[in-house]
Amino acid sequence: MASPPPPPMTLLSAKSSSNRLSFLFIIYQLGLPLSTTTSTTTTRRLFSPPNFITCSVVRKTSNRRSLLLGGLLAPTFLSFPPLNNPLLAQEIPKNYEVFVDAEDGYSYFYPSDWRNFEFRGHDSAFKDRYLQLQNVRLSFVPTTKTDIHDMGSIQEVVQHLLKHVYSAPTQKPTIFDMQERTVDGKNYYTFEYALTSRNFSRAAFATIAIANGRYYTLIVGANERRWKKVRNTLKVVANSFKVLDI
Repeated sequence: MASPPPPPMTLLSAKSSSNRLSFLFIIYQLGLPLSTTTSTTTTRRLFSPPNFITCSVVRKTSNRRSLLLGGLLAPTFLSFPPLNNPLLAQEIPKNYEVFVDAEDGYSYFYPSDWRNFEFRGHDSAFKDRYLQLQNVRLSFVPTTKTDIHDMGSIQEVVQHLLKHVYSAPTQKPTIFDMQERTVDGKNYYTFEYALTSRNFSRAAFATIAIANGRYYTLIVGANERRWKKVRNTLKVVANSFKVLDI
């Protein structure tokens, strides 16, 4: 016997926040397909222009599901968040999309013309379609610490990372800026730096945080020759990184 057809999708106006929440419930109830295909994306247009939201599901090899939304951020389909979750009300800047990994507990923005790719040793990564060295990637490792302040002051942590972790013996590290921020009770260190060698120089922002028993690192950077041109664009990515409770 053939299985019954799926329920019809209700079209909603994207203008009001209440209708946006209704939209999220409908998508949550319908569910989206999950497969183990590596780095593929399914896109569904849910509204007619000009008021539409594009929803893409990234299928990862670890059989996990992460959500990208243009115009509105929904943290997960696997465990729908409470209505007062601040992520639901977060607007995505123009020309950016958002990547959310609810299972591993983080989210960040990335330029909308970038593409996801596999970066060895990292949980997620996106790059410029033409300039591969212009990219963002995120990794995490287990830790017994509960807050980034447990690692030390921002000056101590950044200097240690650039001298002993990020730079090779042939590279000279330079720190341009360091900033601390607190969002929803979570603390973050963000710093701007460059690694210079005889043949190549790269500049980047890094944002680090601790949550869920994990030490998260997001790095977004580019060739230093393009840094002045792309710096402000990449700073949005670095400042958008958030850890989520899991």
